[in-house]
Amino acid sequence: MAKGKVVCLVSGGIDSPVAAWLMIRKGYGSVFVFYDNQPFTDETTRQRAIDVVKKLGEFLPENSAKLYVVPHGEDLADILRNCPRKLTCVLCRRMMYRVGKEIARMEKADAIVTGEIIGEQASQTLRNLRVENSAVNGIPILRPLLGLDKQEVEKIARKIGTFEISIRRALCCSVPPKKPRTFAGIKEVADAEKNLDIDHMVNRDLKGTTIIYIGSSKG
Repeated sequence: MAKGKVVCLVSGGIDSPVAAWLMIRKGYGSVFVFYDNQPFTDETTRQRAIDVVKKLGEFLPENSAKLYVVPHGEDLADILRNCPRKLTCVLCRRMMYRVGKEIARMEKADAIVTGEIIGEQASQTLRNLRVENSAVNGIPILRPLLGLDKQEVEKIARKIGTFEISIRRALCCSVPPKKPRTFAGIKEVADAEKNLDIDHMVNRDLKGTTIIYIGSSKG
C-alpha cells in the first residue's frame, strides 16, 4: 500500500526521472507532470518525456502511469514579453510550481517532486530555490537529488533504464537567457510578476492540460 501520493515534475532529461524513481522506491504513489514548452522546443522533448514516464510506470504497483501534459509555451511567451530577461528561468519555475500545486490538489497528493541538483542550472542556487519555493504554500517541494552530483545521478539512471531515453537527441528549450539571475531576490521577482496575470496563466494551463495514461513496456 502506498504511503501517500506525490506529483513528479519530469522533463525527460536525466535528473527528474531519477528523483521520481527514488520516491517510488520509498513506496509513494506517483503521478507525473510534463511542461510542454512548444514553440520554444519541439515534439521530440514531449515524446522523450512520455517514454521516460512509460519506463517509470514499470516500477509502480499498477505497472502503468498517469501523465499530465501542461501547455507551458504561452507562459514563457508572457514572461519574455513582460519581465526582465535575466529572471526568465526563476519565473518559469515559479509558474511550474503553481500549476503543479493545483494538479497535486486535484490528485490529493502530498508533495511536489523535482529533479533539481544544487548548482546544476543557474536557477538551482540555494537563493533561487528559496525564491521559487515562495511561489506556493501549503505543499512541500521535495528535491531528492539536491546533494548528489551528476555522476551519481547518471549511475542511478543507468540502473533503472531511463538514461538511454534521456540522452536521446531532443531540441532544448530556447528560452534561458545568456546571463540568468543566479541570486534572485523575492522583491524583484514579486515586482516582475506584477506584469503578469498569474491567475489567468494558471487557469489557462489547467484548461489546456491533457492527461495521458501510459502502459508499461512489459508484457
